[in-house]
Amino acid sequence: MLKRIAGNLFWLTRYLERAEWRARLVDEQYRLVVENPANARDEWWPLLAVTGEWDLFAEHYNAYDERSILSFFTFDPHNSSSIASCIEYARENCRAARNRISSELWLELNTFYLDSRRWSVEMIQSRGLVPFFADLRERFYRVSGVIDGTLPRDSTYDFLSVGKWLEATENITRLLDTRYHFLLPRPAEADLALDLSQWAALLRSASALEPYRITYGNSISTERVVEFMLFDEAFPRAALFCADRLAIALNNIAGAALEQGEVGAGSSVPMVPTAYILISKLREGTAADAIAGGIHEYLLSIQADCAAIGDELFSAYFKFE
Repeated sequence: MLKRIAGNLFWLTRYLERAEWRARLVDEQYRLVVENPANARDEWWPLLAVTGEWDLFAEHYNAYDERSILSFFTFDPHNSSSIASCIEYARENCRAARNRISSELWLELNTFYLDSRRWSVEMIQSRGLVPFFADLRERFYRVSGVIDGTLPRDSTYDFLSVGKWLEATENITRLLDTRYHFLLPRPAEADLALDLSQWAALLRSASALEPYRITYGNSISTERVVEFMLFDEAFPRAALFCADRLAIALNNIAGAALEQGEVGAGSSVPMVPTAYILISKLREGTAADAIAGGIHEYLLSIQADCAAIGDELFSAYFKFE
């Protein structure tokens, strides 16, 4: 496979995953605002903490209100990570790799992109935020279903998987880091400061509330949420699950390269070594140890690993010689 095409496939799903996560974040934050209208102003700005986009937002908006946040995160062209921008970039990468993907995937994603061009604050508010984001979530499910249901399990699928699972691993750490920081500013007061509605919102934003309750029952605690979202092996948005699937896809890619006799494929050194460091870290980790050692520092180390994996992927598979 050409390195350019491999890069297109990787970024196709990475942008899709980023767009879906942002849609989940805005949707769940809106529900929190509805539940706590007296604190509506304070409930919107944590979204910027999750994504780290304070400065970019401040360049174009003067208030942390619903209209500004909705515009910035959903379709603002100045925000390269807005939902609409990510869908556009995913579509462009899909178009560049059309000879490697199904016509069904192209049709679904191109239609999604054309629909996103018509978004506006007025359209979303007139329709209702909850119905809009419910439909948006269904659209992402449909794209994911088309990928899983129409593509053969070959290197195309593996590069798509690498993009998806790398982005998902990083996103869950950012979400957990920000929620933990705002809810529990001082570890000594962790149990006293626990806000059940906020922790439930974190779980809901990852479609994790029901799976969490199946595992732990209705009691929500800090340590259990961290354990479930970072170290659960079965839940598909937990960091360990995502990193494990990332490693499987990388193994498949390396195996295919070896079969084709590509340069460096037979080396005993992995092409993306940090991925295996990350999976070992998560397999050996526990919520108790992560919290005791500083959850913020632990999550930052995972994010640093994800960044290193991205760099190693570029050097190994995407960089033009």
